Amino acid sequence: MNYVLDNMNIVPESDAVIQTNDRSYHFGDGVYEVVRVYNQTPFQLDAHWDRLFQSAQKLDMNFTITADELTKATMDLLEKNQVKDGAIYIQVSRGASPRNHLYSREETPIITGFTMSAPPSKQQEGIAAWVTDDMRWLRCDIKTVNLLGNVMAKREAADADCAEAILHRDGLVTEGSSSNLFLVNDGILYTHPATNLILNGITRQVVIKLATDAGFRVVEEAFPKDVLDHADEAFITSTTSEVTPIVEFKGQITAQMPIGPVTKKLQALFKELI
Repeated sequence: MNYVLDNMNIVPESDAVIQTNDRSYHFGDGVYEVVRVYNQTPFQLDAHWDRLFQSAQKLDMNFTITADELTKATMDLLEKNQVKDGAIYIQVSRGASPRNHLYSREETPIITGFTMSAPPSKQQEGIAAWVTDDMRWLRCDIKTVNLLGNVMAKREAADADCAEAILHRDGLVTEGSSSNLFLVNDGILYTHPATNLILNGITRQVVIKLATDAGFRVVEEAFPKDVLDHADEAFITSTTSEVTPIVEFKGQITAQMPIGPVTKKLQALFKELI
């Protein structure tokens, strides 16, 4: 039997109830985190909770649950489902009330969650990525459940036999539909700065630190999409993809590239950290 977190209570999945007046159901009015689990241990859990609280604060949510309470619920759910390697999803909705665009600051958040198996890895062979326009809203720094722009981009990529969509705004590359992007040229790493136009991924932050500690230079600045066609290396980072190389760009930019030494070094350092 599989168990889920239903408003901070662990119940059989078949007993969980989703309220039809939940604001996340009507408006995508909620935030979430996905935490990778290695050997029964959540990876970078404190960093994920910090970002969850930041997202809730940016959305003016009445979030009173503590990080310790979330951690206990997370560990209890992992134990109940006997998860050794996988991931856990935690969602915080603003609350449930009659449908109205205007929210109340007195809403009681609804917290739900479930566990997932470990996704298949593409780290050895790499992936193809589809280059397309970034049609999302302008607060991509908030990890909100309102992900329709990301979803449509991911579908567009999959239809072109690509595993990820790489997005750009007016020609300046931002990130992937569910990942952050890094380019490597002459041994230097390039990635978009952590502004409102991207999600400051936890794995992104870890990789930047690993690269810097290893002596690599990391430049956080926006770059034009045309740069993609002559990068030495490219890779994406995320909780589930870890450090996954890009071996081909399709769509608005077409290019192929090998899995290079910098990417391989960072993959090794990331696995060592795990």
